[in-house]
Amino acid sequence: MDTLPPLFKGNIYLVGMMGAGKTSVGKLLANRLGKRFFDSDQQIERRTGVPISLIFEIEGEAGFRRREAEIIRELVALENIVLATGGGAVLHPETRQRLNRTGTVVYLRSTPQRLWQRTRHDRQRPLLQAPDPQKKIADLLAAREPLYQDVAHVIVDTDSQSLGQLIRRLLPELRQACAETR
Repeated sequence: MDTLPPLFKGNIYLVGMMGAGKTSVGKLLANRLGKRFFDSDQQIERRTGVPISLIFEIEGEAGFRRREAEIIRELVALENIVLATGGGAVLHPETRQRLNRTGTVVYLRSTPQRLWQRTRHDRQRPLLQAPDPQKKIADLLAAREPLYQDVAHVIVDTDSQSLGQLIRRLLPELRQACAETR
């Protein structure tokens, strides 16, 4: 196997909508590159001891976003990590700046239809507890797309390929972006 870790110095951050594959890609990428993997949502749940859906219920989205920004601030201070951020992490301007300044940001892009297919059976996503969750996904994506594109160093479409194919396609782009962001 290729000795990849020396070529991929620094942190790698994955952004994109819920269902884009940030956690799945992040785990595989971290394993392949010899980095530690973190998921900001999992870190919030670990710290609070409650599911994100309960945080949304008690504190609302604004309360959750404050917690998310704090966790990400702590995680980007670590070295040699792959971080899967929550889908709405890019809504916080300081979080976007931190991500962009401290590592290589990869936007995992997907269509609203594919995102709906991947998330439609998941009852743990508070933002999808809406009268028309498919429309909610499309609306969220439309609002967040410019932010994802603005923060990203690399953009990869995740719709029509396996996880392995996606990683193989991502690695050369990531190699170049990591070299440029050093």
